[in-house]
Amino acid sequence: GLADVYAVLGGFGHRSPKEYMPKAVEAARKALSLDDSLAEAHCSLAIALVFSAWNWEEAEFHFRRALELAPTDSLARFSLGRMLGLLGHPQQAIAMYRQAIAIDPRNGGIWNWLGWYLAAVGQFEEAEQAARQAVAVAPGSSFIAAGLMLIQIQRGETSAALGSAQQAPPDIWRDIALAFALQGGDDRAAADAALKDLIEKSADGSAYQIAEVYALRKEPENMFRWLDRAWDTRDSGIGRLLTDPFILRYRDDPRFAAFCKKVGLPTTTDAKAMP
Repeated sequence: GLADVYAVLGGFGHRSPKEYMPKAVEAARKALSLDDSLAEAHCSLAIALVFSAWNWEEAEFHFRRALELAPTDSLARFSLGRMLGLLGHPQQAIAMYRQAIAIDPRNGGIWNWLGWYLAAVGQFEEAEQAARQAVAVAPGSSFIAAGLMLIQIQRGETSAALGSAQQAPPDIWRDIALAFALQGGDDRAAADAALKDLIEKSADGSAYQIAEVYALRKEPENMFRWLDRAWDTRDSGIGRLLTDPFILRYRDDPRFAAFCKKVGLPTTTDAKAMP
């Protein structure tokens, strides 16, 4: 549990990932030293390894070990699904998410990630249905509201995306959602101001999302600059790189391959880029 708290603090922009994710690793390893048959601890360690040491290989081992130990545990299936998506296999991740939802149908987080990955492979109708189910299950989450907004942007539903962003509870994810949603409108001053506001409030905590907004604006120079900053701060958003339709607009740019190499990810993915 302590490992999970450190991971949430370090992985969602609340505290420095460089400081808190190693603490999550330490706590999870302590849990496994006490009981290495604890599937939840294997999941916790794997998540922390991904976003502290960026150790994909060891993380995948622990995700798969968790599933071996707890084959009916929705967290184990969900976590392995995230790992598969992170490595550029969204279709395999979708299958895992569906299995996790069958076990835990009222988990808004799983519905949310299912929606994102369905959108990543171009299944927008199903993606929006999943995202709306996530909002219905967890109506107070601005993070989940942002998930619906991202899908609506990909579908070209500018007004709906702005409405979803405005309905999100006030926190940093609402600011992120507004920075995205306003880019599709005609008010360039408002779009620029929302992005400027996000940068002023959370340049380090939201560096990856800022890179995404620049990708949406079709400004690759700024996008790659902010991706580098996301890596410098060890932003957990980098885990979406190979399923991110905004960033993947520039997958043929040599700088994309160079960035993947730097963070230890492959360059191949089943996901589709936003036109």
